[in-house]
Amino acid sequence: MFNKKWVLLFVLMLFFGFVLVACNGDDTSEKEGNESQAKDDDEASGEPQKGGTLTGAMDTAPAGVFNPIFYEESYEANILDFTHESLVGQTKELEFEAELAKEWEINEDQTEITLQLEEGVKWHDGEEFTADDVVYTYKAIASPGYIEAGGVRTEYVVRLLGYEAFNSGETDEFEGVVAEDDYTVTFKFAEPNVTILKDVSFAIIPEHIFADVPVSEIPEHAATLNAGEVIGTGPFKFTEMLEREQYVLEKNADYWKSEPYLDQIVWRVVDQSVMLGLLESEEIDFIADPSGVPAPDFETVDALEHIEIIEQPDFGYQLMGFKVNHRTDADVEAGAIEPDNWVPNEDMGELKVRQAMAHAIDRNALVDNLLYGHGSVINAPIAQQFWAYDEEATTNFEFDPEKAKSLLDEAGYEDTNDDGFRETPDGEEWVVNLNYPTGNKLREDSAPIIEQFLEDVGINIDLRQPKEMTAYVEELTNDNSDWDLFLLGWSLASADPDPSGLWGADAAYNYQRWNNEQSETLLEEAMQAPEAFEQDYRAKKYSEWQAVFSEDLPAILLYAQNKIYAFNERLNGVNPMPYSFINEPENWWLAE
Repeated sequence: MFNKKWVLLFVLMLFFGFVLVACNGDDTSEKEGNESQAKDDDEASGEPQKGGTLTGAMDTAPAGVFNPIFYEESYEANILDFTHESLVGQTKELEFEAELAKEWEINEDQTEITLQLEEGVKWHDGEEFTADDVVYTYKAIASPGYIEAGGVRTEYVVRLLGYEAFNSGETDEFEGVVAEDDYTVTFKFAEPNVTILKDVSFAIIPEHIFADVPVSEIPEHAATLNAGEVIGTGPFKFTEMLEREQYVLEKNADYWKSEPYLDQIVWRVVDQSVMLGLLESEEIDFIADPSGVPAPDFETVDALEHIEIIEQPDFGYQLMGFKVNHRTDADVEAGAIEPDNWVPNEDMGELKVRQAMAHAIDRNALVDNLLYGHGSVINAPIAQQFWAYDEEATTNFEFDPEKAKSLLDEAGYEDTNDDGFRETPDGEEWVVNLNYPTGNKLREDSAPIIEQFLEDVGINIDLRQPKEMTAYVEELTNDNSDWDLFLLGWSLASADPDPSGLWGADAAYNYQRWNNEQSETLLEEAMQAPEAFEQDYRAKKYSEWQAVFSEDLPAILLYAQNKIYAFNERLNGVNPMPYSFINEPENWWLAE
């Protein structure tokens, strides 16, 4: 039940006309796969037509790093998903299939995979794609200075043979990836590799563009930042941009699969408050990743005769993270992730405080009243579409304000001066800061509600002014600061359920700076050959890990929202993947 303060806040939100908007999320309802809400399920009649411009909308501008090995945000992925490709892709069943590599062979002990590449593939500037590009891409990610320059994709290279020696600078030779000839490449791993196909699935960048550029300078290179200079092999070229307003993709007429039907795809950056009006007036043609259609607006959009809707579970969730530890100034300066050096955040490091906050927040109320039921509460940070997801293994911190108060009392956080807020166990004033970014209205509107829930159990919350996402992520990463709580959303990778890329102690994206020995052991065991070649074994280890995560609680998983895509009925060929609206865009076409 809502208390009176919640009701008042919710009414005020409606009065001031907040537009609540969807975020990434999974669906724990009985829906399976893609559930189309389209008014007419029949395939469009007629033959595909060439030409035309398709216009999409996103609510936040890309940060501007258009390079697969360095980008960090899903808004940049909206560009890169059209321009760059990987050696292997995935089916809707999440099985691996051929992409730039047409076939492959894995040796008996799972330490080597040899891939035969497609011949005749051209980069956007006309240069030929070869095995040397594959070697270069992985060598760049493995290079000394990559992490220091802001790179976070090391999970694709750490298992390769010779990684540590090469990354530390002990040798200039990287033996983990070898070009056998122009169209054959072999990946060699130090040990039998359970995720061998996932590890070779990273998007490839062109050697001829970056070979002479120090890795530390790639993030600032023109071919990373500038439209017209970003080079991939994909069906569309990134040709123009009016920064923070419009991003233009033109068809790659020489695309190796087939010439795209569309001439252009244009992304417009527009505020959520006007996005649906533009969709109705046909000034934009689709709303897709990362935010999709706001859940409260589902019925409105569904009533538009010219708009089709697809609703499906998403690979993602929204969370409130605890800054359990902070990095040192020296480590931030060096770009290092060194758990042994971390400085504990005394209050957020107290388990009972974290658990009390989990009991204080009514997550079902968020889903019911902000998401209008288009989502669910989950307790494990693994996509529900994966075999590894195990809700039964987790601890469910149900909404229980009295339990929250009791836990805070037990931890020594009590109101000793009768001002309505609790003091620290030392009797000092206790103020907890809550940080969040702009751009996602649902997350923005969740913040004051979460503040109220926490203050209802006596926690004095400093709800800080939100920051633009790029600045927010920079400060979140360089966390030698006083941050306590933060709001964030994750779109999860679809290649494998291994959560170590977000929750491993030394993972760059482990913004909580969570370091749990039991977690580290289980994550390692879940990948340890030969046992881990049995899916049942890995599922058991991940079940145990989900139990540890949900009990130790480095973050509260607030909600997982269904992804709601909307597009003009004149767009044909739409066939979204479970994790992305963008799939085979060369087959998209516009009816007259």
